[in-house]
Amino acid sequence: MTVNFSANLQLIFHGHIRGQSMYNLKRGFAIAVLLAAPSCYLGTHDSAYASHDPQAGQGIAMSDFKKTITTVFWVGEDANDDNGHIHNHASYWDPDWLKSFGGIDSPKRRKGFMPAGFTPKENPFYIALPFAEVDQNGKLKPVAKKIPGFGEGKPLTRNRWVEVRYKGKSVYAQWADVGPFGEDDFDWVFGNAKQPKNRMGEKAGLDISPAAASYLGMTENDKTEWRFVEESDVPDGPWKVIVTRS
Repeated sequence: MTVNFSANLQLIFHGHIRGQSMYNLKRGFAIAVLLAAPSCYLGTHDSAYASHDPQAGQGIAMSDFKKTITTVFWVGEDANDDNGHIHNHASYWDPDWLKSFGGIDSPKRRKGFMPAGFTPKENPFYIALPFAEVDQNGKLKPVAKKIPGFGEGKPLTRNRWVEVRYKGKSVYAQWADVGPFGEDDFDWVFGNAKQPKNRMGEKAGLDISPAAASYLGMTENDKTEWRFVEESDVPDGPWKVIVTRS
């Protein structure tokens, strides 16, 4: 499906949830937990920040770029044929993502890098990667302890900074959701895998927001390079106008 991104920019958006598994209930368990076990869901926010395991965080250093097909998604995206009839009103970590963000981050209605009509409460430069540190029951996955920096009190998944490079130009964004097409691809996100496990559609391994795509000048789904960066290494830019802390 082709969507007008602005007067002179078009982006082809790809759904990132088309499977028939539990993952279809919104990138893992967000909707299921919201309906069945809200206390468990609320407990996941802090799960990747504390550890008494002496082996925790002894994972792989992540300084190299990884290349992957990259697609575009946005807060408030309605359910439709292209996204497997799963809306983006909730994220994996936030059942009220649309409310938390402040409105629909429509790729059709923009004011520069911001959505038109309102000022977002969260960073409009955001991404999704296919790993979540907790399972469908809200329990920390054992493999999550291998995330470099685990237990050091800094974001390891949600709100973590990522650099995305396209044709020599870099944009910086925060990790806000889980996808495309998976929640357990640790080796792709934090390990040495050269490509994501996802074999669906264009086999994308990264979703980026309309603001990030616009900054990069992406006019269609295409291959980008990405890597994690420390917040202290993120340069000034439009991605620092609003920084998500919640």
